[in-house]
Amino acid sequence: MDLVKELSPLLAAEAAAEAPGAGVDPADLEQDVWVRLLEIRPADPVPWVRWAVRAEVRRARRRARRELPFAAEPAADPESGPERTALSEELSRALRTAVARTPGNCPRLLTALLSPSDPTYREIAGELDISQGSLGPMRSRCLGCLRRMLAAEVAAPGPRGMER
Repeated sequence: MDLVKELSPLLAAEAAAEAPGAGVDPADLEQDVWVRLLEIRPADPVPWVRWAVRAEVRRARRRARRELPFAAEPAADPESGPERTALSEELSRALRTAVARTPGNCPRLLTALLSPSDPTYREIAGELDISQGSLGPMRSRCLGCLRRMLAAEVAAPGPRGMER
């Protein structure tokens, strides 16, 4: 334990002086030297600490020269990870459930509007057997109903982030 008290200031100063030149964190450098000290247990630890810090810095420089960035493959896109996929599927499922609970012809209209085939207003009006001119107002009413349903399920935060 006396060894730790005796060597800590010296090791911290040596690591702080040498680490920036090697591009390593002084705390990491200190930790590496402590580990080597425990492995080797030198007879005269004070000069050994100075030598060990410099040896660890040389080792870090060699390691940095050997390590090359892996440029052959692009970094993972955070928008396409499994978490994003699961969240997207959950939101789609919640939306489909809410659409199914809307009144009247709204489920059929909203399902047609959300269709991946992206039908035109004429196609939707023909499918629902309503006039194309009444499709816009009906869509507005159905989306308003859906918006109110979803707002009721997800409480909007009140003042200072508290739920109402």
